[in-house]
Amino acid sequence: MCKHCGSHHCHQPHHHQNPTTSAVGTTQCAPDSGCCSSHAEGEGNAGDDDPDEHCHAHAQRQRADTSSERASIDSVNAHEWGVTGMDCPSCAAKLEKAILATSGVVQAQVMFATEKLRVTYTADAQASTERAVEQAAQKAGFPLVALNQTQPEVTGWNKWRQDALLFGLIAVMMVAWGLHYWSEPLSGTLFTLATLVGLAPIVGKAIRLVKSGSPFSIETLMSIAALGALYLGETTEAAMVLVLFLIGERLEGYAASRARDGIQSLMALVPETVTRVYASGKRETVAASALQPGDVIEISAGERLPADGQLMGAMASFDQSALTGEPIPVDIEVGDAVMAGSLATDKTVQLTVTSAQGENAIDRILRLIEQAESKKAPIERFIDKFSRWYTPTMIALAALVVVVPPLFFAASWQEWLYRGLALLLIACPCALVISTPAAITSGLATAARRGALIKGGAALEMLASVNAVTFDKTGTLTEGKPTVTDVLTWQGDEKDLLKYATAIERGSHHPLAKSLVLYTAERGIEVPEARNIQAQAGQGVKGDVDGCRIRLIAFDRLTDDMLTPNQRHQAGEIAQRGVTVAVVMVEGAPYGLIGWRDTLRDDAKQAVNQLRDLGIHPVMLTGDNPAAAAEIAGELGIDFRAGLLPEDKVHAVEALAKHYRVAMVGDGINDAPAMKAAQLGVAMGSGTDVALETADAALSHNRLTELPGILQLARATQANVRQNITIALGLKGVFLVTSVLGITGLWVAVLADSGATALVTLNALRLLRDKRQ
Repeated sequence: MCKHCGSHHCHQPHHHQNPTTSAVGTTQCAPDSGCCSSHAEGEGNAGDDDPDEHCHAHAQRQRADTSSERASIDSVNAHEWGVTGMDCPSCAAKLEKAILATSGVVQAQVMFATEKLRVTYTADAQASTERAVEQAAQKAGFPLVALNQTQPEVTGWNKWRQDALLFGLIAVMMVAWGLHYWSEPLSGTLFTLATLVGLAPIVGKAIRLVKSGSPFSIETLMSIAALGALYLGETTEAAMVLVLFLIGERLEGYAASRARDGIQSLMALVPETVTRVYASGKRETVAASALQPGDVIEISAGERLPADGQLMGAMASFDQSALTGEPIPVDIEVGDAVMAGSLATDKTVQLTVTSAQGENAIDRILRLIEQAESKKAPIERFIDKFSRWYTPTMIALAALVVVVPPLFFAASWQEWLYRGLALLLIACPCALVISTPAAITSGLATAARRGALIKGGAALEMLASVNAVTFDKTGTLTEGKPTVTDVLTWQGDEKDLLKYATAIERGSHHPLAKSLVLYTAERGIEVPEARNIQAQAGQGVKGDVDGCRIRLIAFDRLTDDMLTPNQRHQAGEIAQRGVTVAVVMVEGAPYGLIGWRDTLRDDAKQAVNQLRDLGIHPVMLTGDNPAAAAEIAGELGIDFRAGLLPEDKVHAVEALAKHYRVAMVGDGINDAPAMKAAQLGVAMGSGTDVALETADAALSHNRLTELPGILQLARATQANVRQNITIALGLKGVFLVTSVLGITGLWVAVLADSGATALVTLNALRLLRDKRQ
């Protein structure tokens, strides 16, 4: 373990060996570089006067043994930027392509979820390469900013400019339709004006993408289709295609920005300032970013840790639900590690910082999200994929139709120009543009009526292919809060046991205490006032009730002589079921025990059974202990993995993904990396904001039984999309041939294209019929 950071993976600047890039844009040694491995193995001398010198010497020994490898390592550097202007995942692919074409760039990776660009480049021209990368991104329409630079908030007219353009075009089109019956020329002029104004930014972006190496983008397809329709006088067609495209772009951009906002809100768990304590006893408020491993910090009750730390002083309780999802605070012993983002619950504590800047638990979760994002190919919309060959093929075919007959067969230029333009009109993607969105919009609307919010067509498409579902336990399969499940008396009666225990717990904010107070109140038991209440960190609470000394002690904190063998056996059996057990002591003698456990949601069993009927394999992933997990999994009859940290859940999902197409269902921040690692993330509506925004779908009504229904709907939507594409392409294929042969003219081409649009729309509307009983 490295003496500087307390980590098995050293990340201090003077330890650099194998360069990679951290979350703050600096070059660091890679986690697998083996840097300072001798520290991890105890090779270093604990009495070294200068740990830095020891680490330097170790690094020099490594370099001496790997000189040839060092040459290749030192020949490249890495840098990160923030990316602006990305509206959809396909933007990431376009930016990567533009950056890879830049001289000196070895590798480029765009993380769409966290809006980052990571570039590896040759070290011999660092400054010029970085400038070239920034220029290439600017030309592609995605300006770069420094990671530590706050991106300017879009306000005022700029915030509404694109929406105003879209709504303005729709308004002009409605006016033009109305004028059609009064003045057809004026109507056509308005349609043309609307198309040209709306097309200007699309053409501009298409030109930039052509220059950056993406000549046949969706923007190119839209530009040619709209301009071709205008040339033929089909102004209504041109304007309609444009408006449909702009609507889809805005909806997708909004969903993407919401998802990114949720991921960025993870950082809200880390406070900006903290109290640093010096050896002299002096206390100073400093920025959390200024903390270094070895610093001593002080956290008051109700405050969160800004870095990973090691507890000093007495035992204390920490709420780690933001990271583990478990609602019950954890008792931390002196010297134990505490993760950043944990909440001190019972008293002021001091900790030694163990994480370097950018390497705490929250940073690791963000990095896991980035890694999961980078392992997936950027989602490309169907039309964008199709345009790779469709657009150039149609352009080339139309050109051949116009040029070849007049040049080689002395045919009429006017006739074949007319046929070529008709061919372009048939090639107009109106039916194709609407075929997929129409089905997906219907599917999304139906899902929303059922209480499921699905973030776009890509998520709906992925849902259709899922054949395994992994569930978080707490708050997903269970209610997410402890309830009293066991009350056992060894003397007296149950009423007195609850009266004594509730009296000393009343007023506490601990989840177990709140549950006990509610349980007692529901049974109409009158609770007396307690005196001299004292909370004992990590053990329980004590106080005086009706002249008796009452103590409530955690079962695992009892000494051997406090219970008889039979009593210990009874309490142990209850605890083995995953129940949190506390023993009530009256005047030092065991009076009885109370047990708490998180309980299953009412519809959990039904949902799991419905998933099995669909051929879907359910698995539970939890940070809870194996005993509690086994109890819940046994009730549901499903497989489980227990004791998992956020990174362990990611590994579990990745292992399942080798054999299944996995959806992850969760409700906490700790579930966010696993949601990203899965093919699809589904959040419970009662979950944290981060889980809701990270997920691709959310069950807003918290009904698990909606999940099987949504999976069925997704499969029906995917089938509808395939039907629509077949209709659109089939009709186009027929009339492409008849138009080239001169069998059908321009008006038939318009009718065929409009007819195909109407057919795919009607077919998509079938999804709006809710077939549930």
